[in-house]
Amino acid sequence: MKEIVLELEGLNCASCAAKIEELANDIDGVDNASLDFVNKKLKVNVEEDNKSENITNEIKTIVNTLEPHVQVIEKNKEDYSHSHSHDHGDIKKSDIIKLIIGGILFIIPYLFKLEGTPRFLTYLLAYIVVGLEIIIIAIRNVFRGQPFDEYFLMTVATIGAFLIGEYPEGVAVMLFYQLGEFFQGLAVNHSRKSISSLLDIRPDYANLEINGEIQIVEPEKVHVGDYIIIKPGEKVPLDGIILEGKSSMDTSNITGESVPRTVNIGDTVLSGFVNREGLLKVEVVKEFGESTVSKILDLVENASSKKAPTENFITKFARYYTPVVVYTALAIGLIPPLLMGYDIRDWAYRAFVFLVISCPCALVISIPLGFFGGIGGASKSGILIKGGNYLEGLNDIDTLVFDKTGTITKGSFNVVNIEGYEGVSKDEILELAAYGESYSNHPIGISIVEAYGKEIDKSKIENYREISGKGIEAEIHGEKVLIGNRKLFKENNIDILEKDSIGTVVYIGKNNTHIGTIEISDELKDNVIDHIKAIKSQNINTIMLSGDNELTAKKVGELVGMDKVYGDLLPQDKVNIFEKILEENPGKVAFVGDGVNDAPVLARADIGIAMGGLGSDAAIEASDIVIMTDEIGKINTGLKIAKNTKKIVTQNIVLALSIKLIVLILGAFGKATMWEAVFADVGVSIIAILNSIRALKVEE
Repeated sequence: MKEIVLELEGLNCASCAAKIEELANDIDGVDNASLDFVNKKLKVNVEEDNKSENITNEIKTIVNTLEPHVQVIEKNKEDYSHSHSHDHGDIKKSDIIKLIIGGILFIIPYLFKLEGTPRFLTYLLAYIVVGLEIIIIAIRNVFRGQPFDEYFLMTVATIGAFLIGEYPEGVAVMLFYQLGEFFQGLAVNHSRKSISSLLDIRPDYANLEINGEIQIVEPEKVHVGDYIIIKPGEKVPLDGIILEGKSSMDTSNITGESVPRTVNIGDTVLSGFVNREGLLKVEVVKEFGESTVSKILDLVENASSKKAPTENFITKFARYYTPVVVYTALAIGLIPPLLMGYDIRDWAYRAFVFLVISCPCALVISIPLGFFGGIGGASKSGILIKGGNYLEGLNDIDTLVFDKTGTITKGSFNVVNIEGYEGVSKDEILELAAYGESYSNHPIGISIVEAYGKEIDKSKIENYREISGKGIEAEIHGEKVLIGNRKLFKENNIDILEKDSIGTVVYIGKNNTHIGTIEISDELKDNVIDHIKAIKSQNINTIMLSGDNELTAKKVGELVGMDKVYGDLLPQDKVNIFEKILEENPGKVAFVGDGVNDAPVLARADIGIAMGGLGSDAAIEASDIVIMTDEIGKINTGLKIAKNTKKIVTQNIVLALSIKLIVLILGAFGKATMWEAVFADVGVSIIAILNSIRALKVEE
């Protein structure tokens, strides 16, 4: 299956966007088409690669029929990575000229008090200037079997006004509709630019060092293993490791944190960071397409293609709303005059008012913009949300399940106590444990090897076996050694002297005897107690899952204020317990983990939240939301953003529908003119769009 990406330059009509998406989905050979109105991108999954050219041409025909001024640009992967830095919201001079000429012609009959044929001809000329393009599109769409759009409605309403002698109103509706569309386009583009400026983290160039000389190149042309120079004030173009120099980095573009981070030789720097002070030489470790900044931009741009339930509802609602209003207008215009003998001009006018108001633009435009604004604001705070559906879903969370290590605690382990039994010294215990853990990449094993600090002769280790969730079995110096938790020793029928500790306890056994114990501590994350308290204050249950022994897990859980704690869990136990939690809770259940060991649970959760996702590919892949710092406090920020976005979207729905309903009722009773109808259509759209921009504002 192949994906085609088309950019629809100049697309500002939301209902047309919905129609383009619908018609693209009807094309033979299209598996799925999704039009992201905010980014003006149509993504089409094609079933067979050889049909992609024909499908692209069909889509161009559809777009040309519905929106002749919209340009369809085919995007390849390289263009796609550049697309953030361009914005095609330019105002066409011809539109401004058309509005000015139409406006002048509109006021001439008033100024010169024209009557009769001159008056009619002046208004007709004004009408042709501002309305001809709309009439042509309306006729085309009728022949395509797509009559219920704003062009058709405007055309019928305004020609109808001319037929009943209401020339000024016929021109006024078309003129103010065009003016409204013009301002609506400005508002949409302002909103798009506001979001784009939030995500202006894409580096424009890289200083590539070749044989001691510096060449300025595009980031895409730099490869893994190349050396780049980063000067003070420049953005880091690609992820890499510092070889020379030290500096202070502004990481706010990526993490949302304003506190500078000091970096030295050997430290990793991520694309999107800004170098504040020193000159740095960096070895590139990832191609641009795989770099942090590229992934963030890709995630945020693709986020608006995963539509929230509210967006999907409005799309369906719009599909039925317009035809219902049109048929109601028909009934109003025909039934009272034909069956009850009322004045046909009066009732036809009421019907035309109905037609003007029957386009649901305010809803179709402002709701995706609201969600995209929320996603953009969240990303600026270091919270990557992969879709409007997840942003809206945050409002329905009633239970948060946390992993312990790396989520509640820092995951940086240190050996704090060693005890030897059976006449074995502490040094011997540490040496034996270090040899046993020398192949392990688990943080606990690494901390033991680091505490030992000497070279390990791996030729002395034989029959090494890692036992998932329990520990390690190996032959060291020809003797059978066990290193792990009490489950491992119980399985081997070895009695142990149990140790009570808030840290992790590792038992060491040799030749079926418990000979020593190593205690390893892991600190709580900063302010984690306050962050959990803030989450619980929103009526959210908190549960912690841990692979540590029950006692250790319960102590940590008690310390941070968890409602429930499960300990002694193997990776598969975590999934089983989580399944039970999902069954027991009626609301949405989110899982918060470090994204590496927790991928199965993150994927199973209603919303998977990966902590410490800074540069972690596994975290970005497995989760729905990535916290780019590893602070639990960011979850609270995310919940606030979700609540604020939902509030703004609800305001827009209530505002648009209530004003439309009021004007529809007044119109039916002959109390509303076409002027009010135009305001209820275009005016409300502009207000709703401007309201959506508020979703960008984030309160920490």
